[in-house]
Amino acid sequence: MPQGKLQVLLVSAKGLDNSDFLSSMDPYVLLSFRSQEQKSSVSTDTGSEPEWNETFIFTVSGDVSELHLKIMDKDNFSADDFVGEAKIPLDAVFEGGSLPPTAYTVVKDGEFKGEIRVGLTFVKERGHARGYEAEEVGGWKESSF
Repeated sequence: MPQGKLQVLLVSAKGLDNSDFLSSMDPYVLLSFRSQEQKSSVSTDTGSEPEWNETFIFTVSGDVSELHLKIMDKDNFSADDFVGEAKIPLDAVFEGGSLPPTAYTVVKDGEFKGEIRVGLTFVKERGHARGYEAEEVGGWKESSF
C-alpha cells in the first residue's frame, strides 16, 4: 500500500473536440484522486490545443489505482461544457517513482476526443523509502528497521 505524495505535471492537450461553435474553447481540467480534487487554470482562447504546464500535489495513502482527469470548457453565459475524460493508471509510477510526460487518450461516451499530456512523480513517505514500515504501538510509532 503506497504512502507519500503524487506530483502531477499537467502539460497540454491536443486534438480536443471543440464544443464552441462561434469562438475558441477555454479548457480547464478537474483532477481527482480519491476524495481530493484540484482544478487547473483556464487556458483562454486556446481551442483544441491548450497548454497549462501546472503542477499539482496529492496525498497518497491507502489503496488507489488511478488518477481521473475531467476536461471542461469554460463558458461565461451558460454551464461549462464537458469535453472528455482520461483515467491514468498509477501502478507504474508507484513502482518506478516517475513517468515522463505521456499522452493519454481523452474519451467522451466511449469515443476518442483527443489526448492530454501528463507527467507523474511519486515520492514515498519517509520511513517507507528505506524498505521498512512504521508500526504504531501504544500511541508510539516503532520502526521494524
